[in-house]
Amino acid sequence: MEAMEAIDEDLVLYETDKDGVATVTLNRPERKNAWSIPMERRFFAVLDEAAADPAVRVVIVTGAGRAFCPGMDVQRLEQNSQPGQSLNLSERVPMYSRRAMPKPMIAAINGACAGIGLVQALICDIRFAARGARMTTAFTRRGLAAEYNLAYVLPRVIGLENALDLLLSGRTFDADEAKALGLVSRVVEPGDLLDEARAYARDVARNCSPRAMAVVRHQVYGDLDRDFTGALRRSYSAMEFFAGSADFREGVASFTQKREPQFEGLPADFDPEDATRDEFLPY
Repeated sequence: MEAMEAIDEDLVLYETDKDGVATVTLNRPERKNAWSIPMERRFFAVLDEAAADPAVRVVIVTGAGRAFCPGMDVQRLEQNSQPGQSLNLSERVPMYSRRAMPKPMIAAINGACAGIGLVQALICDIRFAARGARMTTAFTRRGLAAEYNLAYVLPRVIGLENALDLLLSGRTFDADEAKALGLVSRVVEPGDLLDEARAYARDVARNCSPRAMAVVRHQVYGDLDRDFTGALRRSYSAMEFFAGSADFREGVASFTQKREPQFEGLPADFDPEDATRDEFLPY
């Protein structure tokens, strides 16, 4: 059954618009978009497609219906909880690293968001939430530890004590508290959520250099594990990389001419690491 579902494109919908905004929609509304292994395979395949497409500049992740993703499908949870079970992580698509995605990702959290669903929201760079949306880490209430590197990611998003509060208690909190904690940056009315997220994404897609955004993301996430001096050298390298570049010239020209910039799309083979190597430093 899972083998058939694995090629079912309806599990995760994918659409792009003329501005280069891709919308990725978890699409099991009859199960409130509960996470399944076939959905996982489709989801990461779609993200790979968006990453490789120069026409795509920003990615939005949302859910169909009234939920974002309430966590792993209960049938899978029941199966995995039995004695002798293994998650077979080596056979599954690896959890997508937000460091590996070269394009901005925006989560539009339209409803219930828990467990592995919260993980998917947190791999995004920016999160919009519908007022009233409820969230939880949930793991300790299912007899589980912090999964999929959430013990690493969450403290870096909302701070140590807030992360421990949510991870240890597994309590439910709403969009407004999520905003106060810094877990989401915007709370909007449910009917306006996708429009607001797309308006933000289109502004970024129209006005920001895809190469510059890829390098900025690479700097920010990579520098979380570096000391000040190492991060500073990478910053200087990136400055040298963009000095005299076509994107820099277009950014200045569009600003002085008071027009929208015409930046090229991100080539599929562009590696942001190349922009932060010491070889660009003149000393």
